[in-house]
Amino acid sequence: MRRLKLAPSILDADFMCLGGQIKDIEISGAEYIHADIMDGHFVPNISFGLPIIKSIRPVTDLVIDAHLMIENPQRFVADFAQAGADIINVHLEACDPGLVLKDIKANGKKAGLTIKPATPADKVIPFIDELDLVLIMSVEPGFGNQKLIPESLRKAHILADYVEKHGLGLDIEMDGGINLSNVHEVIRSGVNVIVVGSSIFGSDDPKTAVRAFMDIFNSYSIN
Repeated sequence: MRRLKLAPSILDADFMCLGGQIKDIEISGAEYIHADIMDGHFVPNISFGLPIIKSIRPVTDLVIDAHLMIENPQRFVADFAQAGADIINVHLEACDPGLVLKDIKANGKKAGLTIKPATPADKVIPFIDELDLVLIMSVEPGFGNQKLIPESLRKAHILADYVEKHGLGLDIEMDGGINLSNVHEVIRSGVNVIVVGSSIFGSDDPKTAVRAFMDIFNSYSIN
């Protein structure tokens, strides 16, 4: 099993005290910050952009995973690289992945490719040698507080089997509707980077919420 990593999504954070909340999740064991960038076109909602990435980069050593839910993401690859993103994650449905992934690598960043719930897992395979990470959306992108779509777990199994069979080192990430009650299913599907939003930043105590997930992760590393 690839090492499990928790990626709290700051979409659900309190932006009045974002720096403090990021410190809280960092000391509690999270390794990634998942930043959902929405443009109001590729997805219906607008979230935040480059200024937030620039503002959090100086206050944390966590990996910043910039999930670009935007049209024509190649326009902004260099900007997000300069702002401090460690992973630049683009949607297969929003661009010519071959060109954009090469651009991400040319800017010295890790490359991620995301697929929506309706996109088959095998659509990733032509680009897999260029990837550091595949993100499977387990809800429709653009909205929070949705339930995990079960079919997403089957897609994760397909990609995890392919990665293992071909000896690849990339991570498999899942985003949407993940909580303490279904995270075991997500892990067993082959996912190792787990994005959690409302179950962490929507809780009364994000530090305690992170530790609850980390306790589960640690139980897998022990077994």
